[in-house]
Amino acid sequence: MTPRTATIRPEVPIDANLGNTNGSNGTAGKGVEAGRASGREALPRLREAIARVYLGNPSAIDRLICCLLARGHCLIEDVPGVGKTLLASALARAIDAPFSRIQLTPDLLPTDILGVSVYRRDTGEFEFKKGPIFASIVLADEINRATPRTQTALLEAMNEAAITVDGRTYPLGQPFMLVATQNPSDFEGTYLLPENQLDRFLMRVTLGYPSPEDEARVLELRPSAAPLHTLTPVLRGAEVVALQEATDAVRLDRSLVEYVIALATATRRHEALQLGLSPRGALALAQAARATAMLAGRDYVVPEDILDNVVGVCAHRVIARASFGGGGGSGGGEPTARVLEEIIERTPSPV
Repeated sequence: MTPRTATIRPEVPIDANLGNTNGSNGTAGKGVEAGRASGREALPRLREAIARVYLGNPSAIDRLICCLLARGHCLIEDVPGVGKTLLASALARAIDAPFSRIQLTPDLLPTDILGVSVYRRDTGEFEFKKGPIFASIVLADEINRATPRTQTALLEAMNEAAITVDGRTYPLGQPFMLVATQNPSDFEGTYLLPENQLDRFLMRVTLGYPSPEDEARVLELRPSAAPLHTLTPVLRGAEVVALQEATDAVRLDRSLVEYVIALATATRRHEALQLGLSPRGALALAQAARATAMLAGRDYVVPEDILDNVVGVCAHRVIARASFGGGGGSGGGEPTARVLEEIIERTPSPV
């Protein structure tokens, strides 16, 4: 099968790890301040640009932008026809950076995503042909239609900002974000995502059906009449990197650090959960809170920034016991969301 390649433009070099959300990348204070200043102007424009194409739930747009700011990856899950692919594509088009789309199918191979080494008879050597994973924004459409073997090929890219082929490691450029869409797991022709892959997604977003007012706008404006390629980019790749650096610098008070730990500990001790939140999950929750504060124009986190992200960041990382309706399977869902909401009510919040 011929690898699906994407057009790659030169990247701004940056030493960052896409799987890390620890906010440590050696950024100078000048870059942080510049990113924060530009963010106050650019982020509202980014939100508006996406909203011109995606007419659904506005909170889903904010969550997707938060994933971008936090150097995280986003899993958009819902039934067909509610705008999953449109939302992900709109984000990519609003950023002037390399973009590729991978339509995952059961016959897709790992080499179709990562790339393949091709033997050149004129030189007698192998030449690596990059796959579509080498882009800034990668849309993995219907990720759970691919086989587990192909899904696993994404793990290193999501966690290490690099891929390894034939024993050689190739770093990915920055910014890098994987936006994956999937249909509910009980749909025909789907495979469950393994827990270790779900844990690599900063957030899982469920769009839901639009409100009657939004659906009326869809029927009247017919978004398909305004193709995505007409969407004008409002951010460049280097500006996104600066915004991510500014997000890393958002202050998280010690009392809020302890609050995140208390929430994580409560998930590990709750009788309804078979698997609680991992330290990586707690780290993701803290970074998502920083991104939420950044999107709100603040350089400090408040408790509401954490609370707003608990379900989106944690529901797909914890597993409910079968006796509580979880079936012992992966992926979270309504049972885990209800447990998390109960934990929020029981855990005292800092004033």
